[in-house]
Amino acid sequence: MLAVWQTAVQYHAWHALGLLAVGLSADTIWMKLAGWLLAAGIVLFSGSLYVLALGAPKGLGMVTPLGGLAFILGWIVFAIGVIYARTPA
Repeated sequence: MLAVWQTAVQYHAWHALGLLAVGLSADTIWMKLAGWLLAAGIVLFSGSLYVLALGAPKGLGMVTPLGGLAFILGWIVFAIGVIYARTPA
């Protein structure tokens, strides 16, 4: 369970830095969506791993992939937002 906890901490830390990058970026709808998706990923992915490591029922692990999906979508939306911000109008 220590390895599960360490995985949760690593993903939590990296995506918290991603949230910082989103917050420092242009204030567009793309960045707001990216921020919400990354935050949801932290809660769902890391949060589910934290509670699993603390002894929650194994069935709660079904939430973890949804958090991973939120992470992936968050980074894709962030990239779209960066490209959109750099494209001349």
